[in-house]
Amino acid sequence: MLAHLPHLRRHPIAVIAAAVLVVVAGFVLWRVILANGGDQRPMMPAQVVVAPAGPVLFIDSIEAIGTARANESVMLTAKVTDTVRRINVADGAVVEKGDILVELTNDEESALLAEAKANLTEAEQQYARISDLVSRGSYSRARLDEQTAARNAARAKVEAIAARLKDRLIRAPFAGVLGFRQVSPGTLVQPNTPIISIDDIDIIKLEFALPEIYLGALRPGLEVIARSAAYENREFVGRVTGIDSRVDPATRTVTVRAEIDNPDHLLRAGMLLTVMVIRERADRLAVPEEAVIPVQDRQFVYVIKGGVAHQRDVVIGRRQPGYVEIIKGLKVGEIVAIEGIVRLFDGAPVTVQAARPAADVAS
Repeated sequence: MLAHLPHLRRHPIAVIAAAVLVVVAGFVLWRVILANGGDQRPMMPAQVVVAPAGPVLFIDSIEAIGTARANESVMLTAKVTDTVRRINVADGAVVEKGDILVELTNDEESALLAEAKANLTEAEQQYARISDLVSRGSYSRARLDEQTAARNAARAKVEAIAARLKDRLIRAPFAGVLGFRQVSPGTLVQPNTPIISIDDIDIIKLEFALPEIYLGALRPGLEVIARSAAYENREFVGRVTGIDSRVDPATRTVTVRAEIDNPDHLLRAGMLLTVMVIRERADRLAVPEEAVIPVQDRQFVYVIKGGVAHQRDVVIGRRQPGYVEIIKGLKVGEIVAIEGIVRLFDGAPVTVQAARPAADVAS
């Protein structure tokens, strides 16, 4: 059209003015069409999954690797030189304190004990007779003293031989579980010859090392949770019972000991366990971690209310698997979006597709 207007081609300002008039006219025409019921397409609501902000149990813990040890443990050995006469228990048996586990040959000692008891009986009879005569004035006091010494010597000999017999009976010093025996009937044993081990594992002592920086947070009584690769879904709960008085200068760690009740004997001495020392348990306001959106140095969530998404800044705290603590910005019970977030903006219309129950949020 402008090509047929030679006078406009010679004046650029006039050309620009004409173009502006065309654009303005087009815009006015478009508004008129809309005002008269033109095509208006409303924005489709975003589909979201939501969850309530609520209390979640947060655990402040220190993690370590520990070794299980028996509450009491000993390798029983022989005290005398003799041969094994009888073995009364099986490998791995559970025994009580005082049970006779192994007997050594004791024929000679048994005979000597019988003789010593007979001599003691005679000495006591002589003492009674002489004591009666002394009371009547027939014997001197010195004679009674001599017989008293003889009686005491006979009694001491009985006790000495009885002790030698006792050394030939290997007893359980405490209730526990036996290991594998190291001898068989007929084996000649000598003092300190290993015979069989016994462990008290009703209680397990768990020892582990922690960096010295945690010394200020450690104290007896703290809860300990231990796990073993042998029992993947099992937790063993105990308490810290002691903290070593020294820090290892090479590793800068301190050894900590805890005790765990082990009535079913699932834990064995020597097992490797992962350990969590619980410093604090507390319910804190939190949301699922997928609800929090980081942008540079700030975080925000989308609060869903009345079918509309409202962007809200929050201050986060601790994290634990699946959840983020909210220090500031939310209240208990407020609903936040956890899925479908990529389509949201402040003021976006939403449709709640699904809601995660509050019971799934709180630990």
